Amino acid sequence: MDLKVAVVQFDIIWEDTEANLSYLTNQFEKLDADTDLVVLPEMFHCGFSMSAQKNVQEDGGDVLQWMRQMSTRYSIALIGSVVVGTDGGVTNRLYVVEGDKVASYDKRHLFTMGGEHLYYQKGTERIIVEVKGWRLCPLICYDLRFPVWSRNQGEEYDALIYVANWPASRIDVWNTLLKARAIENQSYVIGVNRIGKDKSLEYNGSSQVIDARGNALMNTGDNNVIAYVLLDKVELARFRSVFPVLKDADRYELKVSN
Repeated sequence: MDLKVAVVQFDIIWEDTEANLSYLTNQFEKLDADTDLVVLPEMFHCGFSMSAQKNVQEDGGDVLQWMRQMSTRYSIALIGSVVVGTDGGVTNRLYVVEGDKVASYDKRHLFTMGGEHLYYQKGTERIIVEVKGWRLCPLICYDLRFPVWSRNQGEEYDALIYVANWPASRIDVWNTLLKARAIENQSYVIGVNRIGKDKSLEYNGSSQVIDARGNALMNTGDNNVIAYVLLDKVELARFRSVFPVLKDADRYELKVSN
C-alpha cells in the first residue's frame, strides 16, 4: 500500500497559538483529497520557544483538540509537536493523531546549547506507530544527531519522521544527516522544517523526503508550501530483499538514563 504524505512548511508566528492554528486551518482546506498523512514542524503552534509556561497546553489542550478535528475532518493522520504540561513538568511532545487514536512521543534529546533542558523534561521511550499499514518512527529535531536512538533493528519501521525547527546556519548538517539516517536504516526519512525567523534565528526550510537508497524524492527549499510525496511500500520491501543490509547489523540493547 502506498502512503501519500503532505509536508507542511511555513513561517511559524512567534508564540501565537491561535494565529498559527488559524493559518493552518485555512491551509488544510487546500489538501489533496487522497492525502494519508500530514506532517507539521516542531512546536508548530508557537515556534521553538523556551517560554514553556507561556505556551504550555495542559494534556495537549486546544492544540491536540485541533489536531483531532483536522484528522477527522480530512480523514488523515496528523503529526506535529506541542508544548505540553505533565505531572513531571513540561515536555516537547510529538502527537500522532488518527481520528480517535492518539499516540505521543516526548523529545529525548534536548538541545542544551539553546537551554531546552532547563525548561523541558526529556523523554525516555521511543515509539513505533502504525498508520494505514505503515510503521512509523516519529522523532524530534535534535534527535537527528543521535543515530543509535534512530536505529532500525530488524526492520522495526518503514519510515523515520523528524519534525524540526532547524536553523539555516546548520542546514548542511540537516541535509547530510537526513540522508545518512535513510541509508543506514534502509528506511524512508521524512524531515519537516520551518521557514522564516523567530527571536534570534533564521530558518530556510529544506523539508525533505529521502528514500532508502538515499535519494531525495522531494525538497521544499525555502518556500511556504504544502508538498506531496508518495511512499512505495512494495519498492521498499523489494530493495530490502535484494540488498539486505539490516540483516548484517549488530544487535544491542539501549540503556536509557534519566
